[in-house]
Amino acid sequence: MNTIKVTVAQQENSFHFRGVNAVGHTVDTDNYTGYQSGIGSGVTPMELLIIAIGACSGIDIVDILRKGKQEITHFDMDVVGKKPKGVAPSLFNSIHITYRFSGDTTEKRVRRAIELSLGKYCSVAKTLEKTAGISYDYFLNGEHFDGSPLA
Repeated sequence: MNTIKVTVAQQENSFHFRGVNAVGHTVDTDNYTGYQSGIGSGVTPMELLIIAIGACSGIDIVDILRKGKQEITHFDMDVVGKKPKGVAPSLFNSIHITYRFSGDTTEKRVRRAIELSLGKYCSVAKTLEKTAGISYDYFLNGEHFDGSPLA
């Protein structure tokens, strides 16, 4: 069994926590709604979850396309999670990812890489799909393509 361990410690403000992994990389989380300024000192834990699905999927997609000798010159995405208000816990019930690619590849290769990532390889997506419908669309060299909602 693979074990992942991080340390999470409260920082100077009540809701500000810093997570540190085994090699010293850090991430700051906070509840910015708990501050009069509305700013805080990090992302919220729920924002971190949708950052995680984007990063996890992105890593998979880059790996799949590279192994297929596809040339990607730019890649970014928007991830939108929706959850109900006024309930606790408020779990994501839908997550939509819009991917944007530039490079020398085909629509078919990009679609296949996305579907393999979200449907098979991305551990974060496989965890979140238990409570949230995950959907996607994508742009390749400026052209828009609809994705299928994942079953």
